[in-house]
Amino acid sequence: MSIIDNRKAFHDYFIEDKYEAGLVLEGWEVKAIRAGRANIKESYVVIRGAEIFIVGMHITPLESASTHIHPDPTRTRKLLLHAEEIAKLIGKVERAGYALVPLDLHYNKGRVKATVGLAKGKKQFDKRETEKERDWVREKARLVRAKA
Repeated sequence: MSIIDNRKAFHDYFIEDKYEAGLVLEGWEVKAIRAGRANIKESYVVIRGAEIFIVGMHITPLESASTHIHPDPTRTRKLLLHAEEIAKLIGKVERAGYALVPLDLHYNKGRVKATVGLAKGKKQFDKRETEKERDWVREKARLVRAKA
């Protein structure tokens, strides 16, 4: 079950491969995500050393979450992947010119997971072509409904 989708990523990038990653979160962050108060639209994934982090993900804290902490809504959060997956991603990003993009947050067996996409950037004409294709599919569906 998806919590948040990053539809902008599918508009700006060709998604080549997807990976499911765990997130290192604090308790108040999990509560806020369960309440639907997270945003990954402007976030991105970076590689530092042999670790992968998500930067710019905004989680708005709940008022009643805790009284003794001072939450940071946009802190950098670590992504948890297997070592061989990390090595593969590092090679693709550094050598082949790919980017890592967060695609969605979802639950898997009660835990919050992030789907990270290995992506190539779209040019402006690619974006226009995708938009034309989407409009044509919508128009075909409208024509079929009108005839029926």
